[in-house]
Amino acid sequence: MLEAFDMDKVLFLDIETVSSKPTFAELDEDLQPLWRSKARQLLRKPEEELEAEEVADYYKERAAIYAEFGKIICISVGVVYRNKDKRLKVRLKSFASDDEAQLLTEFSQLLNQHYKDLYNYALCGHNIREFDIPYVCRRMIINQLPLPAALQIAGKKPWETKHLLDTMEFWKFGDYKNYTSLKLLAAVLGFPSPKDDIDGSNVGRVYWEENDLDRIAVYCEKDVLATVQLYCRYRRMPLLEEDQVDYVRNEEKEE
Repeated sequence: MLEAFDMDKVLFLDIETVSSKPTFAELDEDLQPLWRSKARQLLRKPEEELEAEEVADYYKERAAIYAEFGKIICISVGVVYRNKDKRLKVRLKSFASDDEAQLLTEFSQLLNQHYKDLYNYALCGHNIREFDIPYVCRRMIINQLPLPAALQIAGKKPWETKHLLDTMEFWKFGDYKNYTSLKLLAAVLGFPSPKDDIDGSNVGRVYWEENDLDRIAVYCEKDVLATVQLYCRYRRMPLLEEDQVDYVRNEEKEE
């Protein structure tokens, strides 16, 4: 499947999410009992009444991964192209904002402008089918935004969503027992790890307590770059060198 698309026809992407509110106490009153119910299910305590502190702590820890209780604060993308010397390069850019509707609208415009042809263009990410794409679709519905063609996948058959390339799914080879992280695959396949000064568990704190979207965007872009490198490994291609990576944020600063 990965070899069905040329790399310059693939949009690599990753998203970062946080809880919709900084704390459980600030969550809308209508949603609070629904989160308590969700927490009981997740903690496998369906008949127990959870302590208030347990509910609040679990909200802070897990709400971000559920589209009904979280929101997207960053979508980073990578576009592969060839320069005038025919050398492969990747251009990284982030849509990062406190205004989720705005960043989703900008991301949707990108898809509508350049990725409407689902036979020749594809979207690629790590665990994109189970997390990133469903999350983006749900948040677009919640924000009452139209789904671009690439995201109109509800009810579609597997052969109708071939434009969604999942680097984690490819590694499974039919084995659905566990999750294999980008960091582990980087170590096993010998390409630079996407490790940074933060990890996924710190994104909520960096956002709500430090208000540092730029730092989160840098972290998200590193995951996108790691996905590009993983794609290269799968296709037995040379890894990209540092001078083959362009950062849009750096270009904007220079201007």
